[in-house]
Parts: sequence; structure tokens; C-alpha cells
Amino acid sequence: MSPLAIFFFFFFNLSFASNTIYNVQNYGAKSNGKTDSSKAFLSAWGSACASTSVSTIYVPRGIYLIRKAYFNGQTCKRNAISIRIDGTLLAPSDYNVIGNDGNWITFENVNRVSIYGGIFDGQGASLWTCKNSKKNCPEGTTALAFYNSNNIVMNGVTVQNSQMFHILLDGCNNTKLQGVKVLAPGNSPNTDGIHVQSSSGVSIMNSNIGTGDDCISIGPGNSNLWIEGIACGPGHGISIGSLGWESKEQGVQNVTVKTVTFTGTQNGVRVKTWARLSSGFVRHVLFQHIVMSNVQNPIIIDQNYCPNHESCPHQGSGVKISDVTYQDIHGTSATEVAVKLDCSKTNPCSGITLDNVNLSYKNGRAEASCVNAAGRASGFKELTSCL
Repeated sequence: MSPLAIFFFFFFNLSFASNTIYNVQNYGAKSNGKTDSSKAFLSAWGSACASTSVSTIYVPRGIYLIRKAYFNGQTCKRNAISIRIDGTLLAPSDYNVIGNDGNWITFENVNRVSIYGGIFDGQGASLWTCKNSKKNCPEGTTALAFYNSNNIVMNGVTVQNSQMFHILLDGCNNTKLQGVKVLAPGNSPNTDGIHVQSSSGVSIMNSNIGTGDDCISIGPGNSNLWIEGIACGPGHGISIGSLGWESKEQGVQNVTVKTVTFTGTQNGVRVKTWARLSSGFVRHVLFQHIVMSNVQNPIIIDQNYCPNHESCPHQGSGVKISDVTYQDIHGTSATEVAVKLDCSKTNPCSGITLDNVNLSYKNGRAEASCVNAAGRASGFKELTSCL
């Protein structure tokens, strides 16, 4: 063996040996799906957080009941912690156990935390039934939330049946989600797949999302987002907004959404803002290489957003939308008007580009509707006359 080979051999083994494994079962976690293992998971986190070496928290096969867990990284001695999950984390089936606590599993102030594999099951069915019957129900909890965190990686993770949002990124930077699955029925209310707000440098890649609300929702204060290789359906599509509820609100800029397939969704690519006097903006957005399959509203800008016609002052939206490009979008619309650009009367949309957009309705070409929108279109005569 050459001296160089010997060096790499010992370097590899030294690196492997320095990775300390913390098995949650050694801290009392039970894989029977009945015993609350919250404390065991938190204890394993505490040990990994206190370690000065590279640490891995390991969750073996089985089902682990977690009532609620909060992982704080503010005092961790070493930033890099991996969590490798071969099992399923299960929320309580009774939604009253968590109530209105906000989140089921929370990470806050963590850096370089990576989660590989595993299933997070929010068991939200009983709350959905309550909400769909219009009873007085709790708002529900987000399944997996990250706050004020950097360099997060999620790979091969499944999050399913959340009471509300499945994955929340709030105040996160340089975060990568890849190979993620989000699974919930189409009639599950307010169960957004992935919601991102006040974050920068987030990428969501090669993921399958089916849920009862937006597959991916992009809130205020986001920049430099990259979304690629997404299969969306059922759900409400990929949405920027709703924006403009607050009078002073941060904008959204530099967003790329490409190589996405929407199947039977309520919307495809959407920008929505409340019709309220507010600040904020949406600019430098690219929707590219997208396939629509029987989508109700394939391309939509809605600046008069007002669900159920409640709490809406019907003012002109103060959110300025500019430099939005739709390129190589084709497929089928479930409604005759496949492109609907309903922009603000006080802040008209500008710099809208539609290039090679080819959408059909039944056996003919779909229609387009534009209000207060300016830009250019090519490859679709109905769009050319619309803008």
C-alpha cells in the first residue's frame, strides 16, 4: 500500500471513529407506538448537543410516539448533528393532546442539522373531520418546524397527515430539502406541504407533494429560492402569497420554479395578494418547464384575494408585482380560462413575460384574461392580445 493510500485509510477511519452515535433506545425510547418517547428523544439531543465531536442521533426501526418535542441548538458545543431515522415518529391521535401549541416537532437556532430518512406522521385526521364539520376546533399544529436556523438538510424524509402545515421554514438560510415526500388527502384543510417565510437560499428538489392546500407556499420576506423537480397533486399548487395582509411587509424576490408537474390541482403557479393598502413586492420570478394535467387555474395572479369574502376591505393591493416570467408551460386546463392575471388597480403588474405557453381546454386552446397587467407574450395568440 502506498504512503498516500495509507494516509487516506487512517484519515477515513479516524473520521468514522470520531462520529459518536446516540441511539434513542438507549435513552428509553420505546418502538411500540404507545409509550411517549418525547423525553428520550430530547435526552439524546441533549447528549449530541453537549458533545464536542461529530454526532449522530439514530432512530431504529419501529414506531415512536412523540407527544411534543422542542430541539434548541443555541447552546450546542458543536454545530453539526445528523439525525438518521429508520422508523416512524407518531403524533398523538387525539388533537386535544397538543391543542394550539403551534408545532409538534420544533427545531430552533440550529446550524448544520441534517435529517435523513424516516416518517413523521402527524395523525391529523380527527382534526380535519372536526374542521370539515365546521365545529369549534383548535387551529392545529405544524408537524415539523424550523426557526432561525442555518444550513439545514432534509433528505429522503416523509411527512404525512399533519394537522396543519407539514414543514415550516421560518427565518432559515442555506437550507436544502431533497427527496422529500408530503402525503395528505386532498380534503385535509390548511395542510400546506412546505411553507417558507423570511428565509433565503432555500432549495426544494426532487420531491413529491400531495396535500389539501398549497404544495409549496412562499410567504413574505423570502429571497433566492430554488424549487425544482416537484410532483404536485392533489393540492392547491405552488403559491407565492398570500401577501399584503400587514401594512408593512417584506417582499419576495429571486424565485425559480422549474421542472414541475401539477396533476389535478386547484392551481398551478400562483401569486396572490390581499386587496389591502400595504407595502411589499414580488419581483424576479421564473416559472419554467412546467406540465399541467387537468389543473383548474394553471397560471394565476390574484391581487384581489379574499377567501369566503370575509375581512376584505377591497382596496387596491399595495404589493407591486414585476418581472415575472412564464416559460415553456404546457398541458391541460380544467377550466376555459387557463391564464388569469388579475392585478392591482393601484399597482399594476409590469414586466410579465409569457414565452411558449401552450395550454388546452377540452379539445381546443384555452383562453386568457388580463386585468391591469403589462408585458409581452409569444407563442400563444390569445395571450398576445391579452397583455
